[in-house]
Amino acid sequence: MHASRILAAAFLALSAPATLSAAAAQTQAETAPEQPGEAAYMQPLGRLAMILGSMHFLRKLCGDPQAEIWRQKMQELIEAQEPAEQDKKQLIASFNNGYRTFAATYRSCTSSARIAVNRYQTEAAALAREIGSRYGS
Repeated sequence: MHASRILAAAFLALSAPATLSAAAAQTQAETAPEQPGEAAYMQPLGRLAMILGSMHFLRKLCGDPQAEIWRQKMQELIEAQEPAEQDKKQLIASFNNGYRTFAATYRSCTSSARIAVNRYQTEAAALAREIGSRYGS
């Protein structure tokens, strides 16, 4: 995969609406996505996909009118990445894992759900910088 495409894919995933405000701290236990593809950049992209899935669920749960953007950003990530079929399946599985992890825990929008959104937004920005600096040149 061409390095500039990796960088573009990472930044596409982050060009989304601002975060929700937080009220109290709580961490969310996460299950690790399946084994990433052979390419080194697949691990951080897999994590980014998992975050996008989590954000998609949490934003919908909290009534964000732009919640669907997270699924769209995942589609843009895959289109920009043009991954091999196995890697594409892994990215989709990571997105779905992020979604299901929170769907199993939250039934309503709570302060901890808002905090998770903020933490994931921060982590996603750091991942995009890491992907860009490591694989974008």
